Amino acid sequence: MQRTCFFSLLFILVLLLTGCSTLQDGWEGTKNMARGVGSFVNPDPSVDLDAYQFENPNQEKLARLVTPVDAPLKAMIRYVSDRDSYPDEKWIDLLFIRYPWVHNMIVVNKDGWMLDRVPEDPLKRISGPLVYEANWRDTFLQTAVDYPELGPELYIGTPYFKDADFDGLILVSVDPRTLLSFCPDPNELIILHPGGAAWSLDRERDLSALEALPWDEILADDVTGKVEAGGQCYVWLVRYVGSDPYVYATTCAEQEREESGWLPF
Repeated sequence: MQRTCFFSLLFILVLLLTGCSTLQDGWEGTKNMARGVGSFVNPDPSVDLDAYQFENPNQEKLARLVTPVDAPLKAMIRYVSDRDSYPDEKWIDLLFIRYPWVHNMIVVNKDGWMLDRVPEDPLKRISGPLVYEANWRDTFLQTAVDYPELGPELYIGTPYFKDADFDGLILVSVDPRTLLSFCPDPNELIILHPGGAAWSLDRERDLSALEALPWDEILADDVTGKVEAGGQCYVWLVRYVGSDPYVYATTCAEQEREESGWLPF
């Protein structure tokens, strides 16, 4: 009886010792797993600043010049294109409050007759007919550029409807040179209207060679790139307003022009 009790007690002690060892191993494994999960769920924060750098100085220069110009233009275009009914006084007032650089707001009927204009007596008069031709069921934006004596005026048109039928156009105009004034280095940025003129605040700059490039061919294949015009390297980016292209351009950064083997167009 005593021997039986002794062996039973010894067996229980062995089980307890074995269980403690297993439990200890399991606890260590659990702690190690918890450490691994913790580093995954709550990792040490780090920021890779190099990931946001541009690949070449041309991209950096153009982005720095274009962004302050393009952002307000896109915001205005979005506001105008969202309107699909005859504009009321509240909408018109908000247009000029949000975008004080807008020059004119014109409403015409489907036959082209002017119904409303703000301001009633604008500084720049339209020098010739503004032609807008489109299937207005499929076209939400179209532009026309006028060239009066006081300088260019870009008219952005969007259709409005009555009882689901096309009823006319809302036209909003801005001088492209006003947009250039938003640029941190205004004399460095150029806006080009392919088939028309190029606009710059640098009055001494000759842009005729840039205007003369075959932009229809260039834009058929690319949305950004480099060209040579008049012995000068330009980096450019196209912005479409509806289906109408407008090109932002600036001279190539000196470092990139000297160190890379750019090829003239």
